[in-house]
Amino acid sequence: MDVQEKIRQQVTENRVVLYMKGTPDAPQCGFSAAAVQILEACGAEEVATVNVLADPEIRQGIKDFSSWPTVPQLYVNGEFVGGADIMREMYQNGELHKLLK
Repeated sequence: MDVQEKIRQQVTENRVVLYMKGTPDAPQCGFSAAAVQILEACGAEEVATVNVLADPEIRQGIKDFSSWPTVPQLYVNGEFVGGADIMREMYQNGELHKLLK
């Protein structure tokens, strides 16, 4: 399975997927930490996380998959939502909470 197929499988088999640097318990960048905090504040359950630092192919592959140059990246119901800034904006206006419920 190539990296694009692997990513497609991850985002379709899990309702909520966060590609991040590090893990939820030990984020390796401030944006990833913020993304985790936002999801927790929304009460998101069963969030699959993928540590892009553990797999260089995924780290580059997710950027190609979404045509988005940075990590973290959030997917809900197989659709790309955005990075930390978009998540923060959607959290503040209530859109993210609705999307995750």
